Amino acid sequence: MCASYGLDPRFTDAELLAEADADILEGLRGWAAQNDGETLRPTGKNLRNLNPLIVPGEERAVLESAWWGYLVDGQPAKFPSINTRSERLQDRPGGLRTRAIIPATGWFEMRKPERVWHEFTLEDGALFGMAAVTQRGRTPDGEWVTCYSIVMAPPPPHLADVHDRMPVLIPARMSDEWLTEAPDRDLIDHALAESIEMSERIAVKPASSRP
Repeated sequence: MCASYGLDPRFTDAELLAEADADILEGLRGWAAQNDGETLRPTGKNLRNLNPLIVPGEERAVLESAWWGYLVDGQPAKFPSINTRSERLQDRPGGLRTRAIIPATGWFEMRKPERVWHEFTLEDGALFGMAAVTQRGRTPDGEWVTCYSIVMAPPPPHLADVHDRMPVLIPARMSDEWLTEAPDRDLIDHALAESIEMSERIAVKPASSRP
């Protein structure tokens, strides 16, 4: 599972959106600079962070602050909700009804049994997108927010020795399709194929510190 990821303010923007919107990139740089060095973690009972998320807008994609994990009846879900298996979405495409893209410069997983954290990144610290499914939820304070779950899939062989799952990566050329196309089996199958191709560019190394 993916339980933490990073957003470095020094990112490049080439891998995120087909048409990188200046307002989105400015918003991401501002958020990353203010939170420099902070690992993005699930939102919950004690940690009330809201993380940047790219969602469909009326005319173009927009950036908003979102709750990582689902909310049910005003409380964090009691079932695991920060990640969603791609196989489940293939079997039940209705789960793709609302989707988003998570901007990141890397994600973290622990290699077992050594219990050593590793970081996965694109070359040159490039900003990239991870697939998410979303739903609306009410916070304990009564505010309605977008909640998101990272879509996870089996990794390619060169990453599988660290962890048996990885986020589904959405290349820039597929960003519009992921955000706006009909929620069916073809969409998730295409995203998985594109993710495998993009993952060949992912490098992995031991993290310099625990994320």
